[in-house]
Order: sequence, then structure tokens, then C-alpha cells
Amino acid sequence: MGVQTLVLLPGLMCDAGVWEPLYAHLPAGATPWVADYGMANSLQAMAKGVLQNAPADRFALAGHSMGGRVAMELLRQAPQRVTQVALMDTGYLPRAAGEAGTQEAAKRHALLEVARTQGVRAMAQTWVQGMVHPDRLQDAALMEAVVAMFARKSADVFAAQIEALLARPDASDVLRALTVPTLLQCGAQDSWSPPAQHADMQVLAPHAVLDVIGHAGHMAPMERPVGVAASLARWLALSA
Repeated sequence: MGVQTLVLLPGLMCDAGVWEPLYAHLPAGATPWVADYGMANSLQAMAKGVLQNAPADRFALAGHSMGGRVAMELLRQAPQRVTQVALMDTGYLPRAAGEAGTQEAAKRHALLEVARTQGVRAMAQTWVQGMVHPDRLQDAALMEAVVAMFARKSADVFAAQIEALLARPDASDVLRALTVPTLLQCGAQDSWSPPAQHADMQVLAPHAVLDVIGHAGHMAPMERPVGVAASLARWLALSA
């Protein structure tokens, strides 16, 4: 593989910290660049910002969690710039109608209230409990890395990103339109974006490769960086 720009899109309240554990295990030719969404409060605006700031005209694109949804919006806006895409621990459906959607909004706003009144770190210490494999809850280094990453963002950023996620569009059409090499990847124990959800995505994009990372939850890149990076390396090798 020659030199290849790899644009990395972090998820909700995440930054380069979610990707850094992978760097030592990626192919030598992959040059990572991590997006920052600033105060963007829609997935469309986040994608537009990535397109404006990306360091290359064409690039491989990987998005984790909310970043996967940003990746699909970027593909809607400028598919010609993406050589291949990896959608990791993510989803594609809009917020549910009726009571289920109302409950999602209520839960997200309850976390935001904790962040505003008690601080982002206090919120993160609760939120992180469902994000990793249950066996890793006693891994102090991992848990602190995740909490500290969230705490680097403000409650105002949290509010903007929650607004973006609650207004997320249906990305089924983007998945159906994909022709570039596509990786669907998630932790086997991801309770937020489970393997079954990624299997549903593969039905819409049947040429996609589905990789399930064993013994990992939603934060698979930080939990199992070697396995996640190996999966990404196989996907990067598909580039023409």
C-alpha cells in the first residue's frame, strides 16, 4: 500500500483518544487525520466541516459511533472524495417515532443535565458503564482513558452533539448506494450498536465485509486495538 490518507471520525464526546491506540498497529502507509466537529449541531454540518478541512482531496474514511453517521452524511454530500469507508459500532436508522424516540431524547437530556450540573467527568463516569465489555469495568487504565476523553469536551459540545444525533436522518439510501470497499465493524458485546444492527446494514450494502471484534463493547478501538487495527488493515488493503 502506498501513502494513503485515513480520515478518522470520532463519536459522541470523543476525540483522537479513541483512535490513538490503533496507530502503532496500522499499515505503514496509512496517514491518520482525526476530525474535530467544533460546535456543529447537525450531522450535515459536521460532514461539511470534515470535507472543508480534510488534508487530501480523496481519502479512506472511518467513523466510530456517531462518527459512522457523520461518515454516511459525508458520503451523501461528496461520495467522489471517498475511496473506501469503514463504519464502526454505529447505526443507520433515524430516531424512532413515538414513545421509543421520546425515551431516547429523555435519556440523552438527563445525561446532559448531569454534565451541566455536576460536570462532564461525573456524567462520563456513569455513562461509561455501558460502553465497554463488562469484564473491562475493573480495568482502571481503560476506564480512566475513556472518562478523561469525554471530560476534554464541554457540556455545550455535548448539547450540540446530542441535538445532532436526535435529528439524525435515515441513512439506508447511503448504504444502498455504496460501491467502494466497505467495512462494517463492531464489538461482539456492543450493547448500543450490536452486531445484529451491523448485519442489517450489510443487507443494504451486501458487498460490505462484516467484522465482529471478540470480547469488546462499544469502545472497541480502545478495548481491543490490535484486533480493530488488523480489521482496518485488511480493509485498507482493498484500496485500488
